[in-house]
Amino acid sequence: MLTPASKGGGDQGRRVLVAVSGEKGRAQWERLLREAGFQEVGLAASGGEARRMLLSGGWDTLVIHTPLPDEFGRQLAMDASQEGPGVLLVVKSELWEEASAQVSSFGVLTLGRPFSRGALAQALGLLAASQARLRECQQENARLRQKLEELRIISRAKCLLVEYLHLSEEQAHKYMEHQAMEERKTRRAVAEEVLREYG
Repeated sequence: MLTPASKGGGDQGRRVLVAVSGEKGRAQWERLLREAGFQEVGLAASGGEARRMLLSGGWDTLVIHTPLPDEFGRQLAMDASQEGPGVLLVVKSELWEEASAQVSSFGVLTLGRPFSRGALAQALGLLAASQARLRECQQENARLRQKLEELRIISRAKCLLVEYLHLSEEQAHKYMEHQAMEERKTRRAVAEEVLREYG
């Protein structure tokens, strides 16, 4: 069976928050999700309570069993998807197409009910896989932003060397590389020193 635990994500996808009204529904969802391999299952009886619990952070997955007593759950799904957890919106089968059309562009996965355990396992597996891919993209994005910032700092330092020491751009580049090797520092550290001295 495909579950978050079997996706090879280690502890990823192990904390799930379920928004569902009614004691019986909460008990059923807790049992289903523990069987699916989630270590921690948080339970919210309303959209408002789910929002408050989401503020604490650290949730890998949010399951919304619609309708909730204070809202349907669509807006909660769209809002929560912007904050990081994978979101599964569970709706009556006759509402699946409409609900899916409204939330899919937010990365929310929609599951019609009643559903089989296999369908739930597939949905959770897809959600875990998409969240893992999203995390990779976010890490790559952060790495690229850091690299761009480093290049911006180095470029600014070269401009200052050209302006104040009357070096050519190539000479400024060689100067910074030489300083980095001599002082056993990164080019960024050397560039930051140049900015402090001439900036």
